[in-house]
Amino acid sequence: MVDLDAKTILKIKNENYLIHSLKVIAKTYQQIERMPFCIKILLENMLRHKDDVYINKYDILNLINFDKTDKSKAITFFPERVVMQDFTGVPAIVDIATLKDAYAFLGGDPKKVDLSVPVDLIIDHSIQVDQYGTIKAMDYNLAKEYKRNMERYELIKWASLSLKNFRAFPPNAGIVHQVNLEYLGEVVKTKKINNEKMAFFDTLIGTDSHTTMINGLSIFGFGVGGIEAEAVILGEPYYMKIPNVIGVRLKGKLKEGSTPTDLALSITNELRKNNVVDSFVEYFGPALNHLSVPDRATISNMSPEYGSTVGFFPIDNQTLEYLELTNRSHLIDLIEAYAKHQGVFYDSSYEPEYSKIIDFDLSSIEPSLAGPSRPQDKIILKGSKA
Repeated sequence: MVDLDAKTILKIKNENYLIHSLKVIAKTYQQIERMPFCIKILLENMLRHKDDVYINKYDILNLINFDKTDKSKAITFFPERVVMQDFTGVPAIVDIATLKDAYAFLGGDPKKVDLSVPVDLIIDHSIQVDQYGTIKAMDYNLAKEYKRNMERYELIKWASLSLKNFRAFPPNAGIVHQVNLEYLGEVVKTKKINNEKMAFFDTLIGTDSHTTMINGLSIFGFGVGGIEAEAVILGEPYYMKIPNVIGVRLKGKLKEGSTPTDLALSITNELRKNNVVDSFVEYFGPALNHLSVPDRATISNMSPEYGSTVGFFPIDNQTLEYLELTNRSHLIDLIEAYAKHQGVFYDSSYEPEYSKIIDFDLSSIEPSLAGPSRPQDKIILKGSKA
C-alpha cells in the first residue's frame, strides 16, 4: 500500500503549524531530497490536495519519480491564488456574473457561484496618457480613465461587494507584476482549517504571460489563458505535463557597467539556443549571493522570451532581505523555518538533480542593446553604431 500521509506539526517560536512534510515522505522516497526546488513545491501542493477527487495517488508517485517518468503524464496543480490584469480579468468577472444570473434563472442560489481561491485584479493595462509633464498629470489621467470606463468600474465595484476572495487594485496602484512582487507575494501562506493553522507554499497563476516575474521572489507561478484561470477560480485544478527541469548554474559576478538588464538579455539569448520551451528553468549556483530579488525578477520576467514555463529562483537570504525591505518582515521566521524543514532553502553545497545543467558566467556579460526585433537578438553596446 502506498502511504503518502505527510501531515506533521512544525513549531515556530510559540506557534504550531500543520504542514504536509516532504521530510516525512522522503524517509520512504529518498529521491525527494535531490529534487529541484520548484518540483518540491509542486509535490507539496499535490500532497496537500491528495484527498481531492481530481488527484490520484499514482499521479503523485509519477511526480516523485519525475526525472524517470514519461513526460506525457499529467499532474494536477491547485494554485493558491489568481492574479489578473484588467484586459483579461474583467471578462472573467463578466463570466462569473453571467454564471450567477444563469444559476438564479434555473432556480438556484446565486451565492453558491463564487470564487474558490483568492483573486486579485490589478488595473493597469487600459491606462492612457492624455497629459504628462505636469504636477496634475496623474490626477487628470486618472479622472479620464474613470470617465471612459465607468461601466467597467461599476462592474468591478459590484464584484468587490458581491464576491468573496476578490480584491481590486485601482489604476494608480502600479503595474500588476510589481504589485504582485512588492505587496501580494508571501512565499509561505497560512490559513485556518478545522481550528488548526496550516502553512503551505504560496503559488499562483496569472492572466499575463509575464506572471513569471514572481519567480524572482521564490514563488511558483506562471501565466495562463483566461479560460484556465476561470476554471481554477471556480474550483477546478490546472493540469500540466510533468516537465523537464533545466538547471542554470550561475557563477561569477557582473562587471562594472553591466546591468541586470544586460544579464537578462544574455540569459535569454543563451536559453533560446538551448531550447527550453515548455520546460521549467531553475537557477542555482554561487552567483545567487550577488543577485538581489529585483535582479532575479528581471531575469524571471523574461521567461516567456526564452520559452520556459517558469524561471525559478529558490528561497535564500536574498529572499528574506527583500521581504524585510518591502515591509513583510512578519513573514520571515515562518518562511525560513518552513523552507528549511521542506528542504527548499538554498544551500550552495546542495545541487539538485536536473534534466540538464547549463553553466552561465555573469562576469562574461557585456553592456548590450535588445533587438532590433527580438530581445534575444542582443547587440553588444561597444560594437554598435549610432
